[in-house]
Amino acid sequence: MADWLAGDCTTIALCWRLARRDGVTIGLTSHDRDIEVDGLVYRAAPGMTPSAIERSAGLDADSMDVSGALTSTAITEADLLAGRWDGADVAILAVDWSAPGETVSLGGGTIGAVETRNGALTAELRGASALLERPVVETTSPDCRAELGDARCRVAMAGRRRFARVVSADAEVLTLNAPEPSADAYGHGRLRWFGGGNCGLEDAVARSDGATVTLRAPPRFDPVGALVELSEGCDKRLATCAGRFGNAVNFRGEPYLPGIDLLTRYPGG
Repeated sequence: MADWLAGDCTTIALCWRLARRDGVTIGLTSHDRDIEVDGLVYRAAPGMTPSAIERSAGLDADSMDVSGALTSTAITEADLLAGRWDGADVAILAVDWSAPGETVSLGGGTIGAVETRNGALTAELRGASALLERPVVETTSPDCRAELGDARCRVAMAGRRRFARVVSADAEVLTLNAPEPSADAYGHGRLRWFGGGNCGLEDAVARSDGATVTLRAPPRFDPVGALVELSEGCDKRLATCAGRFGNAVNFRGEPYLPGIDLLTRYPGG
């Protein structure tokens, strides 16, 4: 334990290091002045208060909440609602604000559920042991469980990603300046934003038709004029895998496996 924690008058400040998935990293501290630790400046955010931090050696998922006012310009309500901070890595540490050279790690994890209300936020931080709650064995399914182009699918994505610019938008329907190469080529695919207010975000494509694409949800910000990257998609059916991609050998599904409805059948039914 650090000596400065055992003194009669402690000078403890809590710090949060947040690293988004797109590489943006910021630091916040409960102190009333900025603190620099290991080359990163932790901006003063006195309104940020954590719940009780509980650490254990068991297998139960560790979690805590951090609440406070949206006082930092680096974390805005619009970015939170847009999902820019979803899954961001968080490290919580205690420092001596009078001489911030030595730190004590209090925990870490990723940002889970985020709630904003009346200019204040509450974010759930989920520890590393929360990963143990995920299923470890895949369930069977008639559709393919691989993603188009990943290590299990093995379809080469070279030539299946194209850039275009958004000409107009009507809710979730976008009109582009370049038509699709084939019918519904981008259906079930992904759209990445390279400009405008949505820059850095991704959206799922429901279907495409000519020069229009229909997203599964409307864009968070005005998309007109933005540059986008479109990746072809797959509806994960065996017929599509074999006919369109010639990749049935890597199909990761069980289309002919009998389902539980087999139990309800009767002779001659």
